[in-house]
Amino acid sequence: MTGARHRDRLPQLEDWLLITDGGLETTLIFHEGIDLPLFAAFVLLADDEGTATLRRYYERYLAIARRHALGILLESATWRASPGWAARLGYAEAELAELNRKAIRLLADLRDEHADVEPAVISGCVGPEGDGYAPASTLTPEQAERYHTPQIEAFADAEADLVTAITMTYAEEAIGIARAAHAAGLPVAISFTLETDGRLPSGETLAAAIARVDGETGSAPAYYMINCAHPSHFAHVVAEQAPWLERVRGLRANASRLSHAELDEAEELDEGDPDELAAEYRNLARTLRRLAVLGGCCGTDHRHVEAIAAAWTRR
Repeated sequence: MTGARHRDRLPQLEDWLLITDGGLETTLIFHEGIDLPLFAAFVLLADDEGTATLRRYYERYLAIARRHALGILLESATWRASPGWAARLGYAEAELAELNRKAIRLLADLRDEHADVEPAVISGCVGPEGDGYAPASTLTPEQAERYHTPQIEAFADAEADLVTAITMTYAEEAIGIARAAHAAGLPVAISFTLETDGRLPSGETLAAAIARVDGETGSAPAYYMINCAHPSHFAHVVAEQAPWLERVRGLRANASRLSHAELDEAEELDEGDPDELAAEYRNLARTLRRLAVLGGCCGTDHRHVEAIAAAWTRR
């Protein structure tokens, strides 16, 4: 039995509001000046210096949660720590499994050291098998389940409370991840990314993607999220109350209004305006009434999450 504390009862499904972090990779690259090959932050776990960098990163968000008397969802630095990406970086299977477990152990240590911040929920982050903006090819649900199972099993062996699949671009991969998490005995959250028209990169609507994943997994995901899109890209999608919006409990928006294609070409970080982003989060609460996990994605950092936490608690 692992030391997972919330695996059987996730606080974000009850009355708790949790903050989470901002754009880990963009913060490390543009603010810390760290080279992340293939956008892979998990490589920092390979040595003490890199691990200390990640520790300092998370401690900023623990301090925000403490100041605003909120819980926190600690998301592991493993968005790229899946077999295909790791192989391109030269990591063997056993080494990768250990780094995934180490990512969770780091979060468990931080949770224990900052016991006054509660609840502190530990999430094992799973990223897409392909490009997070425009995958060159797609997996079937069966292929996706096989591909993501090793990483998810490593999380299950450690102290992860759940799996969060971040920046999902099409339903089939999300279905496979949900099945793999269920088989490993872990709750799972699915976070879709959206284009400027509010649709997934696959062209699916968010409502259709959620309905499809729920329909083909027996509603296995504990909840859904939206990430790597600016609120202006999808505000019209969630403008009117609909039953499927009850399934959306998390938001990690981009600071920038740029499209994914424009972000790919950008040489400088577009940080947007933290207060403006916080106000847009607050406005989304009118229809996304079940939001319980609030953080950021590309271009955001602790300043944005601080503003979001302040605006939300004032609300």
